[in-house]
Amino acid sequence: MKQNEWKALAAECVGTALLLFGGLSAVIYDFGTGSPVADWLPDPVWRRVLTGFLFGSTGCLITLSPLGRISGAHLNPAVTLAFFCRRLMPWRGLLGYVLAQLLGAVVGAWVLTVVWGAMGASQREGVTVPGDNIVAAFAGEVLSTFLLVCTILLFTAHDRLKPYTPYTIPILFAGLVGLEAPLSGCSANPARSFGPALVTGIWTDHWLYWLAPFTGTGLALLLFASPILNWLRNDVAKLYHFAHDETGFLRGQARV
Repeated sequence: MKQNEWKALAAECVGTALLLFGGLSAVIYDFGTGSPVADWLPDPVWRRVLTGFLFGSTGCLITLSPLGRISGAHLNPAVTLAFFCRRLMPWRGLLGYVLAQLLGAVVGAWVLTVVWGAMGASQREGVTVPGDNIVAAFAGEVLSTFLLVCTILLFTAHDRLKPYTPYTIPILFAGLVGLEAPLSGCSANPARSFGPALVTGIWTDHWLYWLAPFTGTGLALLLFASPILNWLRNDVAKLYHFAHDETGFLRGQARV
């Protein structure tokens, strides 16, 4: 890889670490033992909505930041896979980004244990496990990822919508976490689930948090390949800073 490509991988790794730390800090603060949020917002549904909004806002800020300018701020293997399948990244970009995301997720989850201590442990550092019905959990993860990838592909392919792409994420996750979290934890991101699982050693049905998001991504890609939406074209594997690509491998070069 070239030097600028390594720089992009480093930015993606740090960005994912920040997403895990910032987003899961919201989960711990809103739902952990002794949470002051529970006192003024006792309804768990509205607390989930708030948590989802804060998690999504963390991703939004990273996307807008210099880190997002360098890497595109995928922060999620499902998003990277979608851009790859839209012919916007080479194989080395796909593999490099996914490894960077997994490493960043582990670092972010580990920092949670240091910062939040017992309060974080009460929420098992934000680990995701299915609820009582694993079929419903799988379906929930598929739908959540499908909606996430569809939103990103739609907004980034439309000239008028492009600038608003990062701002859709807090709104989307407020709704998704509010409604879907009891089913599966509403991950929609294999890296987000991998980091806490590795740190805590809790791997309950972890396969679901890979297979379901990638299934959701596949369904989104099929939709955008259909006659209804195949006129939409994504021209860069980024969620913002679209004109900036110092890496040279986010604009659909040959897959080498």
